[in-house]
Amino acid sequence: MTTLAVRDLDVYIQASHILRKATLEVGPEEVVCLVGRNGAGKSTLLRTVMGYLRPRGGTIAFKGAPIHGRPTHEIARGGIGFAPEDSGIFADLTVAENIEIATWTRPGGRPARERVEAAYGVFPVLRAYAARKGPAMSGGERKMLSIARALALDPELLLLDEPFEGLSPAIIHHVPDFAARLYVIERGEIIFAGRPEEVHRDAAVLRVIGGAA
Repeated sequence: MTTLAVRDLDVYIQASHILRKATLEVGPEEVVCLVGRNGAGKSTLLRTVMGYLRPRGGTIAFKGAPIHGRPTHEIARGGIGFAPEDSGIFADLTVAENIEIATWTRPGGRPARERVEAAYGVFPVLRAYAARKGPAMSGGERKMLSIARALALDPELLLLDEPFEGLSPAIIHHVPDFAARLYVIERGEIIFAGRPEEVHRDAAVLRVIGGAA
């Protein structure tokens, strides 16, 4: 069964048509990358999956069940973790509290302490900042905390928006070798879908994502 299936997604923000028939899918235990230039629609697509935005058309299914139109907290409770582009941490909470709160959002499954320990295991540097609040953290530290919080949810699907923010502008070099599939979005449309190594055959797509043709 496909873990996430996005089909023909049309999304407007006020009068602007942001996503145009966007389609992608993620299978069980797959790493899938969505890349594109700033403003291409990457964040809008992920935020729509998470319920922050409602699609005008198309469908979103998680493990075969439709989730488009559902509240964000229900989608998270169902097993989708999300680390947004702006980190989205709670500034008034400490690092430890930000991570722990995810275990309240999705109770059950592994014990809360085990989930918190697993999050610190990925980003051990956060242990030293456990009592620190958001405003005292750097941008990179906030990004780590955002991902750690999403991991503490114990998600079945993890969505990371701009996990390499601030690195080199050549996007293609940020696609891990073990990625199963690559999607390229431009002006709200998916213009490439395939294996990462296949993108080098398309000079037009490479120009969009900053790789060398």
